[in-house]
Amino acid sequence: MLPIAVAIKICYVATGDFESVIFTQERIGKNGKLFKFYKFRSMCKNADEVLFKMLKENKDLAEEYRVNKKLANDPRITKIGKFIRKTSIDELPQLINILKGEMSIVGNRPYLPREKDDMGYNYGDIVKTKPGLTGLWQISGRSNTTFNTRVELETYYSNCCGLRMDTKIFFKTFGAVLIHKGAK
Repeated sequence: MLPIAVAIKICYVATGDFESVIFTQERIGKNGKLFKFYKFRSMCKNADEVLFKMLKENKDLAEEYRVNKKLANDPRITKIGKFIRKTSIDELPQLINILKGEMSIVGNRPYLPREKDDMGYNYGDIVKTKPGLTGLWQISGRSNTTFNTRVELETYYSNCCGLRMDTKIFFKTFGAVLIHKGAK
C-alpha cells in the first residue's frame, strides 16, 4: 500500500495539492460503535464544509443529496480522486481497519454518524454486522442506487449473511471493480 500512497502523493504534489493523501473520518461500526475510517483522499480539503455550503446555496443539489447521500457530479472530487475512485484504489487503506478488527472484507458500508437517523428502523439490523470493504451494495450498483435502496440491500445482507453469500459477494466484487460498476 505504501508505494501506491507515494504515487498518489506525487500526483497531488504535481498539481499543487500538499494535503495528506490519507483521509480519516468517524464512521459507525458493529453495534453502533464509532471508529476512525481510512481511505485515500479523493476530495478537496475541507470537503464537508464545502458540501454543506453547496447544499445551502443550491436547492437542486440539496435534494439530490437528501435522496442519495451523494452527488452524481460532485465538484469536490479532485482529478486524481476521480481516477482512484473509478479504480477503487481509494478503498485500500480500509485494510488497516480490517487488521484492527473494525471492519471485515465483506459487510455493509460504514455509515456516517449523521446518516443514523436516515436509516430509520433499519439501523438496528445494519449494525448487527461489521462494516466491510465490499458488500451487497457495492455489487448492486453502488452510486447508481438511492440511499434508501442501499439501506434495504444492507438490511437484507445483515439478516441473511453467511459464508455462501459472502463468498459470492467477494468474487462478484472483482467484476464490479473491473467494469467500474457504479464507481464515481
